[in-house]
Amino acid sequence: MRRINTNEIKEKVCELFIQANYKLPQDIFEKIENAVACEEKPIAKSILSKLIENCDAAEKINVPICQDTGMAVVFVELGQEVYLEGDNFEDAVNAGVREAYDKGYMRKSVVDDPFFNRKNTDDNTPAIIYTKIVPGDRIKITAAPKGFGSENMSAVKMFTPSAKREDIIDFVVDTMKKAGSNPCPPVVIGVGIGGDFEYAAYLSKKALIRETSVKNPHPEYARLEQDMLSAVNELPIGPQGFGGKTTCLAVNVEYFPTHIAGLPCAVNIGCHVTRHASCII
Repeated sequence: MRRINTNEIKEKVCELFIQANYKLPQDIFEKIENAVACEEKPIAKSILSKLIENCDAAEKINVPICQDTGMAVVFVELGQEVYLEGDNFEDAVNAGVREAYDKGYMRKSVVDDPFFNRKNTDDNTPAIIYTKIVPGDRIKITAAPKGFGSENMSAVKMFTPSAKREDIIDFVVDTMKKAGSNPCPPVVIGVGIGGDFEYAAYLSKKALIRETSVKNPHPEYARLEQDMLSAVNELPIGPQGFGGKTTCLAVNVEYFPTHIAGLPCAVNIGCHVTRHASCII
């Protein structure tokens, strides 16, 4: 049994959210760099180059990459041999988020009541926390601030088992077609297949924290990712909606067993700053 004080969790959460909001993951940065060489339209090349300049400038002058510093989403893999001491675990995570958004001078975008008064909580909490118990005596924390320009463009569809491969691809393409320029393309698309209604959506969000250079280990799903990417990039949207070849940088698919009567599918769209940062305690 390993003892970990939740104050350490708070400190790591704080560090991760500042890191995620200030520096784009290297794999996504490289995808944008590579896209510049592939584009033929001058405006598309120019926009992609400006996105790179923006990321460089953010790092140089130490400010967030985007003004929408997102709602705090936290993925936790908690080792079952860990004994937590100190404050309540979720309170510690939220304390870390609160400190990060103050210390990092990041926009606080969370409202307490989603429908009636919509009063800002003034500290960007509460966070959305997904906790999975895993073997071992370590804790892996992933901070994934999610802007809502892209979140609002996401979708879930409950297919029947008779759905064909093409139907799933068409759903992903149609979701992006409806989104257009709203999610600030080039985007990263997370797709969740299986589970039930809410678990498919969870899988699609989790897919966005996988490195874009890492394909699904199942060969059929890896091919599906590539076919979805190719189909989405046939849309005439392009960088920031001005046309071009690069509407999407990557498609990541996650799957899970499901009921014999269903085939849930969720699409979660991430903008060109699909941010996340991880650490292991």
